Amino acid sequence: MAAEPGPAPDRAADTTAARPADTPATTTGVPADGTGTGAGAGTSAGAGTGTGIGTGETVAETPAAAPVPRGFAGWRGRRPFWGGLLVVLAGAEILFTEKAPMRMVIRIGMLGLAGYIVPALMVLCGLLLIFHPVQRVFYSVLAALATLGTWVTSNLGGFFIGLLLGLIGSSLAFGWLPDQPRRRRVLRREAKREATPA
Repeated sequence: MAAEPGPAPDRAADTTAARPADTPATTTGVPADGTGTGAGAGTSAGAGTGTGIGTGETVAETPAAAPVPRGFAGWRGRRPFWGGLLVVLAGAEILFTEKAPMRMVIRIGMLGLAGYIVPALMVLCGLLLIFHPVQRVFYSVLAALATLGTWVTSNLGGFFIGLLLGLIGSSLAFGWLPDQPRRRRVLRREAKREATPA
């Protein structure tokens, strides 16, 4: 006699029962540790909404701005002062050698008016570098060309002294940039001055 088959097992009930109770349910937008910044809602009772900021996040502190110098030091720091001053001194020295009370004055090349115009142009460029620093690149290049021209027109560039001063000054003015970070030595000196009691 053949055995009668029993009722078919319910497959949906078996799969539900086979799943462990402690398995975390899938959530949308929320990491497993619950520290995310998403706003998704969990699909099970154990998952909440993650809207908080992580505990490892720190706020970066902005450094304090350096004190801006006032008076002549502040005015000097906003322009290529030393480069312009050297160019002015170079032009003045070359002009002085043109009328110096010497028994022997060397003149090479063109004589006369050019020997005075080129050093005067150097002085003018140096003053413009100091008082009108917006066009410092043009003035520094013009000062360098005028300085090289004094080699031919004005006593070998004022006996090499004015030539060297003019080239150094025009190079300093050409390389100067506005809003440069202040040097450590200047900052250390100002900090020491503020630390000492009045």
